[in-house]
Amino acid sequence: MTETRPRQFDLIAFDWDGTLYDSTQIIVRCIQRAVEDVGGKTPSDKDASYVIGMALSQALAHAAPDVPPEKYAELGSRYRHYYMKHQDDLVLFDGVLPMLESLRARQHWLVVATGKSRRGLDEVLHTSQLKGVFDGSRTADETAGKPHPRMLQELMREFGAEPARTLMIGDTTHDLQMAANAGCASVGVSYGAHEPGEFGAHGPRFVAHSVRELHDWLLANA
Repeated sequence: MTETRPRQFDLIAFDWDGTLYDSTQIIVRCIQRAVEDVGGKTPSDKDASYVIGMALSQALAHAAPDVPPEKYAELGSRYRHYYMKHQDDLVLFDGVLPMLESLRARQHWLVVATGKSRRGLDEVLHTSQLKGVFDGSRTADETAGKPHPRMLQELMREFGAEPARTLMIGDTTHDLQMAANAGCASVGVSYGAHEPGEFGAHGPRFVAHSVRELHDWLLANA
């Protein structure tokens, strides 16, 4: 480790949707419409938002318990149809890029650990504003989905980071439980998919109520 590495955390892993990307409400609507299309009962906003961050097949099965397994492929197809229609409506939360730039300047390794597919993540990471910002990533379709720790474990091995020097940041209990399962610290954000009142059982170091709060906490504590 070089002397320019930060004192507390070498590796900082971010969830994507609801943490960096303002996409929660659009994903909820896409899940609801997909379930309706295959004849299932429309999940509530709470039930649809609960599954955000899981692997797609796992999420849709959980959100639509009355849809039979033989319809899961069609359900996934309908979800992707609606999501693609709204892809251009999705944006980074205000303040995300300056936060990431300041963390890079302090020599943290920045990675993404997400329930998105590899194809979906690569599409956004290859945009001009995000190209080269992250050092690595894992998606749910190429490893185990959250809250299984494999996603974080693979990233830690890739960068030679110890669990005690790895921080996971996310908007769901799935993210925080994954961090706990991997032996890592975590920070929750309250502006995404899950209610912050559910975070306490998973032991986050901090719960940020805005990107600005998250940025400030990271500068002071990461």
